[in-house]
Amino acid sequence: MASSYSAKEEDGHRAGAAGPAGNANRSRKPDNTAFKQQRLPAWQPILTAGTVLPAFFIIGLIFIPIGIGLYVTSNNIREFEIDYTGTDLLSPCYNCSQSYSWNSTTPCTCTLNFSLDQPFEGNVFMYYGLSNFYQNHRRYVKSRDDSQLNGDLSSLKNPSKECEPYRTNEKPIAPCGAIANSMFNDTLELFYIDPNETRTPIPLMKKGIAWWTDKHVKFRNPGGSNANLTAVFQGTTKPINWRKPVYELDADPENNGFINEDLIVWMRTAALPTFRKLYRIIQKKNNMTPTLPRGNYTLEVTYNYPVHSFEGRKRMILSTISWMGGKNPFLGIAYMTVGSICFVLGVVLLFIHHKYGNRNNSSDIPS
Repeated sequence: MASSYSAKEEDGHRAGAAGPAGNANRSRKPDNTAFKQQRLPAWQPILTAGTVLPAFFIIGLIFIPIGIGLYVTSNNIREFEIDYTGTDLLSPCYNCSQSYSWNSTTPCTCTLNFSLDQPFEGNVFMYYGLSNFYQNHRRYVKSRDDSQLNGDLSSLKNPSKECEPYRTNEKPIAPCGAIANSMFNDTLELFYIDPNETRTPIPLMKKGIAWWTDKHVKFRNPGGSNANLTAVFQGTTKPINWRKPVYELDADPENNGFINEDLIVWMRTAALPTFRKLYRIIQKKNNMTPTLPRGNYTLEVTYNYPVHSFEGRKRMILSTISWMGGKNPFLGIAYMTVGSICFVLGVVLLFIHHKYGNRNNSSDIPS
């Protein structure tokens, strides 16, 4: 038997269900609106051979040249890497790696010789690299006090509890936390050996290696930029693994204390256990001579950072950059791979459509 339709019933109101008793019989059906009843205007693409095939070919023809350009640009970047961990018996840093620890008071130095087969043009960036060091551990990442690093005086004398167990050492630790306590402190010096066997030191810039926002926004010294840091940090102590307090990191007042750029770079934690961080910049002198000419070089390392306990490795990297950054062929390979797959799929689908498309259309025509 047919039932009569009522707009009120569609809206959730039944006939004769008025008053408090009618509320109990109210339907749970959504309101009769275009939104709740899914009657809004919609557009659904119709995938046909005329739309899909050109899309595959266009993506392929665009992505493949872009990938080739990125790959060639990445390969044109000069990069040199030398491992100075010292795990091999023949390594110049072997004695340092075996004997040095955080409790050592006498620094250990080692010298490594290497040569560059190709000159390095433009500004050259020197990185230090660490392996098997998990800066992405949850407790390690949280072990810091951003208010203290931002120059807050109350946090300087009363650090956050997130810094435990590197919060206090009889006195408040500045900077506190596991990240600051494990700061990389090897000293790397580079020398060029000319044909006359004369050693020429390569000037290394230690300013300009940190992000501008970190240097001028996130990290500040307590008491302002012109404060006497020795007096400001009085009543605090250095991190356990540090050799000197934070206000003695550099003689330059614009690179000392919490605004020391080596500290700032280290405090930006890495996402993967194998990483590199910018250490120094070798600026180009003029356009007539390369920044690092081909030839022999010497790397002098003051071995202050032990990695033997966690089976880590240390390395020094020299690299130039391009408009796309440092050397990284992955992006170019990814573009070429996606473009090639789309182009091949377009060819295969075009062949299938050409061979079977007319047959399907002819079967729909009545005889």
